[in-house]
Amino acid sequence: TLIMSTTNFEIESHDVIKLMLQFLREHNLTSSLHALQAESGVSLNTVPNIDAFKADVMAGRWDTVLGQASSLQLSQERLSLLYEQVVLELLEAREMDLVREMLRTTEPLCIMKAEQPERYARLEQLTRRPMFVATDAYELGTNKDKRRREVAEQLSAELTVVPPSRLVALIGQALRFQQAQGSLPADGSLDLFRGGRRKARKDNEEKIPQKQAGVIKFSPDSHPETCTFAPDGSGLVTGSVDGFVEVWDVDQCRLRKDLEYQAKDELMMHEEPVLCSAFNRDGELLATGSQDGKVMIWKISTGQCLRKFSKAHSVGVTSLCFSKDSSQILTGSFDHLARIHGLKSGKTLKEFRGHTSYVNSAIFTKDGVNALTASSDGSVRLWDAKTTECLLTFRPGLSCTVTAAVSRDLSVHTLKLMPNNSDHLLVCMKGPQAFVMTVQGQVVRSFSSGKLTGGDFVCATTSPQGKWIYCVGEDGVVYIFDGVSAQLENVLQVSEKEVIGICHHPHRNLLTTITDDGELKLWKP
Repeated sequence: TLIMSTTNFEIESHDVIKLMLQFLREHNLTSSLHALQAESGVSLNTVPNIDAFKADVMAGRWDTVLGQASSLQLSQERLSLLYEQVVLELLEAREMDLVREMLRTTEPLCIMKAEQPERYARLEQLTRRPMFVATDAYELGTNKDKRRREVAEQLSAELTVVPPSRLVALIGQALRFQQAQGSLPADGSLDLFRGGRRKARKDNEEKIPQKQAGVIKFSPDSHPETCTFAPDGSGLVTGSVDGFVEVWDVDQCRLRKDLEYQAKDELMMHEEPVLCSAFNRDGELLATGSQDGKVMIWKISTGQCLRKFSKAHSVGVTSLCFSKDSSQILTGSFDHLARIHGLKSGKTLKEFRGHTSYVNSAIFTKDGVNALTASSDGSVRLWDAKTTECLLTFRPGLSCTVTAAVSRDLSVHTLKLMPNNSDHLLVCMKGPQAFVMTVQGQVVRSFSSGKLTGGDFVCATTSPQGKWIYCVGEDGVVYIFDGVSAQLENVLQVSEKEVIGICHHPHRNLLTTITDDGELKLWKP
């Protein structure tokens, strides 16, 4: 049966089955091999090397020959010739019990008994003789060596030779071609069965990035405003000022062409600059928010837009966060509001009012009961996600070295639940300090750049396990703090330009920074 046809070639189903049969035989899956041959009616009839097969016959290595013959479909006449010769040589070795067992139980000899009774009876008669006489066993003019040669020639006439591991070799060739076309990851991280990427590797120990691992360059008028890693680490998403949303292979620093829509240059996009992005917990959904107040929900595997909130906000969307069950999306905006939208209904469900300036960050608490927002008005607010009641307002830094007057002028731009303690938050302001705080606003630890000028933090993140705190200064330096001791462990100069974003790989020691001059840089230990 024809199973595939193109303008250049055809593939027959029995050829595919033969590849499967060869794979089963090479991996000693004998029962599966016989079952597939019986069900499909297709026989392999190949040996790795005909000369070696003939040599086994000529040397009388019958255990090897019979083992190979068991997976072949040979004519009854050739099988009779083979088994007859094996019986004769066992008679010569006086292995009488084995001979009698073969005559009673082996299929080719049982068929011989039914279809060629005289030939079978002759073998039985030889078993009753007290000694083996070659002239009685072999016809006039022949002998054991000549019969072996005849068996070898007769059997090899029905066999073909193919290179070993053809199935694996063909798959390998196809994958290398697709890899060369950019359709597959060059790092070999392919899950062949699922068709996607293999689960990304993990670094067991969290180490500080110290050197550049790669760079992705954008033109200044298309630079990214946001970047975020997929939860499984399979890709890095950027949202740019030209509206495009792209998924990148960070090991190769190029677009992931294994995503069909990107291979076809059918990219996800907004009409206006993309300002923020976020994945849901399983990484299947991506939310992006743009300068015109729109939020779009994408299926990352297909690039399909599943839901569009055209009026999520009246102006730019600054922050996105999925609920635990991915049924809702929390947004923050330049309109001083935070809102919850329903993915199923496509409607705005809740609105949080109270901030007097931009809402720069909005997140759910781990249990999803509350929402937290950070604003350019200098405050962080804790909300009841169900009733929208403001439960608490606090201003980071008032209990520390920053004066109240100054603190009220400092924009709070980053809120992030600490990975190692979901009751704690990383809170970062447009100033020289960042804090780990409780959800109730109590300072647990504080981090300082130590600079009076040029050291104000513009963005921040943590390592996956919370061992390190990364705060980016307006001087283009990443200040790296120990998450427990709060000590400044290292500084990393990542750019001479303004850094506008930072994110960390979910389970590798890989840090990403983006700048407004169009460079996305990757950093590793």
